[in-house]
Amino acid sequence: MTIKNNNITFLVTGGSGFLGNKLSNHLSSKGYKVIIYDKLKPKKINLNQEYIKGDLIKTNNLKTIINKIDYVYHFAGMADIEESNSNPLECIKNNILGTSNILDLLSNSKKLKRFIFASSIYIYSQKGGFYKISKLCCEKIIEEYSKTKKINFSILRFGSIYGPGANKFNWINNILKDAIKNKKIIRYGDGNEIRNYIHINDAVNLCFKVINEEKYKNDFIIIKGIDQIKIKDLLTMISEIFNNEIKIIYKKKKNSDHYEITPYSYNEKVAKQIIPEDFVDLGEGLLDCIKYIKNN
Repeated sequence: MTIKNNNITFLVTGGSGFLGNKLSNHLSSKGYKVIIYDKLKPKKINLNQEYIKGDLIKTNNLKTIINKIDYVYHFAGMADIEESNSNPLECIKNNILGTSNILDLLSNSKKLKRFIFASSIYIYSQKGGFYKISKLCCEKIIEEYSKTKKINFSILRFGSIYGPGANKFNWINNILKDAIKNKKIIRYGDGNEIRNYIHINDAVNLCFKVINEEKYKNDFIIIKGIDQIKIKDLLTMISEIFNNEIKIIYKKKKNSDHYEITPYSYNEKVAKQIIPEDFVDLGEGLLDCIKYIKNN
């Protein structure tokens, strides 16, 4: 099932960010009206898009449009683990209070069909610090608003997303820049850490798929790459892409709140994993990123 785009309006908070911007463009390309809500203006505002400047602490400028919104993708907030741990109060303010503000505003909506929240697979982990805690708190708050205010939701627990135009704290983006500029990559750790990387295009397609199927309503969904890869194997792949001209340097691991092999620890709340039917191969995805970095 695909939702009809007749008079359907999406609100994308954080719509100028990496995932939010790609999703906003995907939705508008399908003919839906998209309202981008962000502190920063997108580099380009496409057809069917409207930009509203604002943050999550003061949401008064959303009150006039709230009854025009059919779906909300709430992707705004602090997304960098290191930044969250360095500024815990800002993390709590932006992620927990910000999400609560949006939900409270939406609780008065007569049109809202679904609230889609960007969470993280770190909610399963003992790692992740204040970032993990903020996402977990948001999930609980969303569940409570669903019970008391009848807000339908989908909670998306994202793994490691990469792709062209990634945020400044995106690890793959940063090591590819180092490879191009400095001919070397430094990894803190021994490279045995395991990740499931998913290309931004695949993540966006799955975000859209979630709202088109009723089985994902009021549920928890894992969005991550299909195949696991060790970091040292990924670095070898990158080195080979650059004709083995890249020096890979492993250094003693710093104190880190990132998980090693798995984010999972015991958790009673089980989520479904959603898998793309077609997906971007990791090697192709890396080439995609390299081309973007060189052109920008």
